[in-house]
Amino acid sequence: MAVTGTGVVRRVLDAAVELFAQQGFDATSVQEVVERAQVTKGAMYHYFRSKDDLLYEIYHELISVQLAGLERIQAVREPAPRELRALITDLVVTTAAQLGAATVSARELHRLAGDKSAALRAQRRRYHEAVRELVERGQRDGEFTDTVSAQTVTLMVFGIVNQLPQWYRPDGPTTPRELADEIAGFVLAGLGASAPGPQDVGEESDADR
Repeated sequence: MAVTGTGVVRRVLDAAVELFAQQGFDATSVQEVVERAQVTKGAMYHYFRSKDDLLYEIYHELISVQLAGLERIQAVREPAPRELRALITDLVVTTAAQLGAATVSARELHRLAGDKSAALRAQRRRYHEAVRELVERGQRDGEFTDTVSAQTVTLMVFGIVNQLPQWYRPDGPTTPRELADEIAGFVLAGLGASAPGPQDVGEESDADR
C-alpha cells in the first residue's frame, strides 16, 4: 500500500530510530531504512537528503517537544521549587516516551557537523540555560540552598535524564511519572527545598476538569 506525505516521513523516521538504536548509525544503510519503512528510496529522498538529515530530525523532534514543554511551564511563573519539579517531570516523561530517539541522540549526535550540529547545540543550550537560571533564581530568593552551584545542579539533572535510555525499561515496575517524581524529589531535597505537590505546572487539577 502506498504511503504519501507525512505518512512517509513518520515511517522513515520510525524505521531510522529502530535501526540506528539497534545497530548504530554507521552500520545502517539507507536501503535498510527504506526497507524497514516500506517506502521507496525516491520517497525517502523527497523528504530527507541523507542519513545525516534523518539523524538531525530524530533529535530535533525530541528537543522541540521538550522546548515546547519548557515554554508552557515558564509561562505560569511558579515558585522555583514547583517550576523545577515540573521541568524535571516533563524532561523525564518525554524522554521515556521516546527512548529510541533519546538513545540515538545520546549515542550518535556527535556525528553531525556544520549548521545542523550548531542548531541542535543551540536548542539544547537553551534548555540548559533555562534550568540554570531557574536554580539561580531559587537560590537568590532563598528557596534553594546555595551550597551547590546552579551549573552543577543543571549538569546533574541533564546527566540523569541523558542516562535514562541506558537503564529505564517501560515494562518495568516504575512508570515514567513515578520515576519523574522520584528524580525531582531527589534534586529538590539536595537543594534543601520542601517538595511541592506532584501536579505539574500548567496542568489542570482534577477539580478544574
